[in-house]
Amino acid sequence: MSLHDWVEEFPGAVPVCDELGVIVAMNDQSARTFEKDGGRTLVGTNLLDCHPEPARTRRREIMAARIVHTYTIEKNGIRKLIYQAPWHRHGQYCG
Repeated sequence: MSLHDWVEEFPGAVPVCDELGVIVAMNDQSARTFEKDGGRTLVGTNLLDCHPEPARTRRREIMAARIVHTYTIEKNGIRKLIYQAPWHRHGQYCG
């Protein structure tokens, strides 16, 4: 088992982007969550293009500051926790 195999079946959507906002990976739940938008075909596209203003500008600010951003939303009667955080590889910021 790979160190990161657990994320594939994790019950939350985990899309991963690079430092420019390009989606580089999605777990199974993320692909299902964004199925109407293309699911795994979103890998290689920029997540900023998926956000309308003012969310797009806020996302850019979060990425530039490299900070954690946590909030809740409700869609179709389902309450969701959104946790956005920078990730690093060998101490280097990656997205």
